[in-house]
Amino acid sequence: MKKNDLDRKLRDFVGARTAKSFEEVLGIETVGELLRHYPRRYLKKGELTPFDELEVGDQATVQGRVKKVTLRLLDTKQEVSVTDGWQYKRRKTLTKVVVTDGKHDIELAFFNQPWLGSKLQPGTSALFWGEVTMFRTTMQLKAPGSEVLEDDDLSQEEIERRAKPYRPLYPATSKLNTATIERTIKIVLDTVENVDDPIPPAVRLKHGLLGLHEALRLIHLPTAPKDWEKAQDRLRFEEALVLQTILAQRRAVADALKAVPRERRDGGLLDAFDARLPFKLTSGQAEVCDEVFADMARPHPMHRLLQGEVGSGKTVVALRAMLAVVDAGGQAVLLAPTEVLATQHHKTLTKMLGELAEQGMLGGADQATRVGLLTGSLGAAARRTAMLDAASGAAGIVVGTHALLEDKVQFADLGLVVVDEQHRFGVEQRAALSQKSGDATPHVLVMTATPIPRTVAMTVFGDLSVSTLTELPAGRSPISSSVVPAREKPAWLERAWERVREEVEKGHQAYVVCPRIGDDVKGAADEEGEFADGKEKEEAEGKPRPAISVLEVEEILGEVLAGLRIEVLHGRLPADVKDAVMSRFAAGEIDVLVATTVIEVGVDVPNASVMVVMDADRFGISQLHQLRGRVGRGKVPGLCLLVTDGHPASISRERLTAVASTTDGFELSRIDLEHRREGDVLGVAQSGKRSSLKLLSVLEHEDVIVAAREMAHDLVADDPDLSRHPGLRTIVASALQSDQTEYLEKT
Repeated sequence: MKKNDLDRKLRDFVGARTAKSFEEVLGIETVGELLRHYPRRYLKKGELTPFDELEVGDQATVQGRVKKVTLRLLDTKQEVSVTDGWQYKRRKTLTKVVVTDGKHDIELAFFNQPWLGSKLQPGTSALFWGEVTMFRTTMQLKAPGSEVLEDDDLSQEEIERRAKPYRPLYPATSKLNTATIERTIKIVLDTVENVDDPIPPAVRLKHGLLGLHEALRLIHLPTAPKDWEKAQDRLRFEEALVLQTILAQRRAVADALKAVPRERRDGGLLDAFDARLPFKLTSGQAEVCDEVFADMARPHPMHRLLQGEVGSGKTVVALRAMLAVVDAGGQAVLLAPTEVLATQHHKTLTKMLGELAEQGMLGGADQATRVGLLTGSLGAAARRTAMLDAASGAAGIVVGTHALLEDKVQFADLGLVVVDEQHRFGVEQRAALSQKSGDATPHVLVMTATPIPRTVAMTVFGDLSVSTLTELPAGRSPISSSVVPAREKPAWLERAWERVREEVEKGHQAYVVCPRIGDDVKGAADEEGEFADGKEKEEAEGKPRPAISVLEVEEILGEVLAGLRIEVLHGRLPADVKDAVMSRFAAGEIDVLVATTVIEVGVDVPNASVMVVMDADRFGISQLHQLRGRVGRGKVPGLCLLVTDGHPASISRERLTAVASTTDGFELSRIDLEHRREGDVLGVAQSGKRSSLKLLSVLEHEDVIVAAREMAHDLVADDPDLSRHPGLRTIVASALQSDQTEYLEKT
C-alpha cells in the first residue's frame, strides 16, 4: 500500500531550504500540514486583460510598467516628491500613477497612500486591478489594487497565475509571505497523488461532499467563489466529523465500562428528605432527577452534564442523586473548586438534611448518614476523622476539594461523583477517583450555572449527556441591575454607597466585589484566578490603571460607610479565617463583605440584597451573571450595581449594558460567546495554543455539527476501532496526539 502523501515530509516535495523555513516559521513539517494551512481570505480581481480590450464597467486586471508617478497634497494642491511620501502619511494625498503596455496608457489614482510613490517607481513592472472607468478622455481603474512583479524573468504562466481573478491570501509573516506560501502550495498540489480521504465514500455521497484531493485543490486554487465555498463545506464537515468521532469513541468506551447499578429504593433517605422539603420540586427538577435515576440504574457509568440558571435548584437535584446512591449502599462525593465553596456546600447539605445527616449523633434520625468535609487545610485530627469516615463508609456523602484525589483518601464504595461549578474535571482526575471505587467506575454528574449553547455542549462536553434546568423555584426575588459610570458621573458612585447604607439600615447585607486582592503586584491575578476572565479593559485613552483591590476598597469604605461592620474575604486567607468570615456573614454579624470572586458560586445568604461590583468591566459577562446571582436569594428584591470608569463607547461597556438589560442567563451566554474568539470558547486561548478548528465554528455551524455527530455515532457503533476506515482512523489518531485538542480533556 502506498504511503499517504499527506503524511510525507514537506522536504520530499520542495527544496530543503524552503521546507526548513516553513518548519521554523509556521511549524509546518508535513504535506498535510501545509495543505491544511488554509487561505484567510481571497483577493478579488478581474480577468487579465490587454489594454486595448478594456471596456468601461469591467472588473479587470492589467500588466504594465509604471510610466509616471506624481504625489499631490489635497489640502494645499501642492505637488511633492514621491520619494518623500512617507513624510505625508498623516495628510490627505492623491498619488497618480500612469501605467503603459508600450502602446496604450491607463491612469490610476490612489488616495491617502503616499508610500506607493516609492514602491511604484517608473520602470516598475506590476499587476493592477480595479473597475475600468473613463475620466474625460482618460481611461482609469477605480479603487485600484497593485502587486509588484519583482522578477522581470517571470514566465507568462506565473504572471497569469498571479493575475487570477481570485487569489488566496494566507496567514503569513514577514519571514514567509503569502506569495511564497501560495507558490509552494501549488508545487505540492501538482505533485501529490495518493491522498487518503478520512470521510468514507458513502458519507460523502449522502452529504454531497467533495473528495479530499479535489477540496484541497479548490480551496487553494479557486477560479470562482463556488469553488472555495464547496471546498470549505467539505473540509468543515471533516473537522466536525473528526471531533465528533473522538467523542463518540469516548462515549463508547465509557458505555462499555462497568458500574454498580444504583437503583432508587423506596422508604430510604431520599424519601425522608423529600418529606422534609419545604417546597415542591419544579417540573424541570423532577424531570432531570428522573433522567439521573435512570442513568444510575444502568450497569454502565452515568456521564451527565447538568446546566441551569443561577438559583435554578441544581443543588437539590445533586443531593437527591447522592441520597439515592447512599440508599443503594454506596457513597457520593461532591467535588468543589475552592475551599470556600466546599465549606459552603458542606454547611448547605448538612442544613438541608438536618437529622438525616446526624448518624450516630444525639438527635439523629433512625436512618441517617454523615456528610464529611475534606479540604487541604484541615487540621490533622479533623483530616484523620474525615478520611476514616470516607474509608469506612460512615460518611455517605463527602464534600471536598482536590484533596479528595490524593492517594491516601479511600472510600468504602464510591458510587457517584458530583463535580461542581467551573471546576474543569479532566480525564486524569476522573481516573483518579475511579480508581477509588474498585473494579467499577462511579457515576459522574457535572454541574454548571453557566448556560452552554447546544453546539458548544456537543463540542466541549460531547461525551456527556446534557440536562438543562430553565425554571426558577418559586419564591426567588427579582434582581435589578444598573451600570454606574464612575468617571463620567461620580455622583452616581456616591449614590451607590448611599444605597448600600440604606439596605443595611433596613436590616439587609451587601457584597462589594473587586477584581484582585491587593497584597500582590498591582494588576496581577491572585492564586485562585480571581482576576476576571482574562478580559482586557478597553480604554479609549492610554494604558488602563491597575484593577482596584479588596484592600483598597476596604480602606475607602471605612470612611464612606463609617459605622457599618465591614470585613474582607479572599482566597489567600487561612481556611479557618475564611470559614469564620462566611459564618459571621451568614449569621448577619457582618453588614458589608468586601470580597474577590470566591463568593461567585455556591454562597447562599438570603439576607444579602445588594451587590456592588467594582471595575465591573474587568469581568466577563458570564462571571457577572454568576456574581449577581448571590443577591435576591430571599424574599427581598436584589440590586446589582456595576461600577466602571471605562469609556462609554468601549466594547466592555457594551458587555455591562447587556448584563444590566437582562437576567436571562441563556441570552447572556449567547452575547458572551459572540464577543469571544473560537479559542476562548473551546478553552484553548489561555494556553496560547491554536484551536484545531480552522473552518468549523461551534457557534455558527450547528447543522454541520449535528450531522457529523450522527454520522460519527453510526460509524463508531459499526466499527469501534475504525479498522474499516483507515483514513478516518489516521486523522483521528493524529488529532489525539496533538495538543490542539486539549479542550477535550476538560470533559
